[in-house]
Amino acid sequence: MSTSKQETEPSAKGAKAATAKGKSKRRSAMQTETSQTASRPDVAGTIGRAGSTVKEGIVTSLRGINEIEAEIVSLVRNTVSNGLRAGGAVASEGITIGRDVMKGAFQATEEVGNGLVLCTKSVAKGVIMGVADVGGDVIGVARETTKAAVKSAGEVGADVGMVAKRAVDGVIEAGVETGGNVLEIGKSAATGAIEAAGVIGNTAVNTVRDVLVSVVGGVKQVAGTALPQRQTQP
Repeated sequence: MSTSKQETEPSAKGAKAATAKGKSKRRSAMQTETSQTASRPDVAGTIGRAGSTVKEGIVTSLRGINEIEAEIVSLVRNTVSNGLRAGGAVASEGITIGRDVMKGAFQATEEVGNGLVLCTKSVAKGVIMGVADVGGDVIGVARETTKAAVKSAGEVGADVGMVAKRAVDGVIEAGVETGGNVLEIGKSAATGAIEAAGVIGNTAVNTVRDVLVSVVGGVKQVAGTALPQRQTQP
């Protein structure tokens, strides 16, 4: 019995020592991990490889879209201004060429199969800037440009509300950049869009009107004078 007890006591002491040593190692490991975590950037604020890939892809795509839009604006602007200079009759030709350019843009998107809403703003902006370059009737062209955009959208079954919004956006943006009378340009653009929608039907008028309220809302006088009341169904 005495021998057994003596053998057991060292064994128990060894177990206690091992346990204490294990706790010490774990404590040391936890302290090291805490120190490393504190020195690293906030983990919650970072993203993994998949997130980074998606982020880079979206940034690249958006940059590409911006470049495409800028190219369309430049193409349309140069085409319109050069055409008007060559024709000589700036006042009368401006309205015609603006209408034709918009029709050409819609035909192009039909052939490609997409990009209609994307290009509408750029084309409308390019038309106004091209007309402004030669001192043409920007206000009159603004009306005919948005009118042609909405009419063409109705003919191909596109979203007339979004097309109207993009067209008016482009016209107003061009007016701001060229130092034009943004109030009158916006009013004229909204009027043209509503007129074209009226030919399509009351539903189109309401759709275009509701969309344009947000577009021209920043120019308070436009919202009050250019946009009609909602149409009721017969």
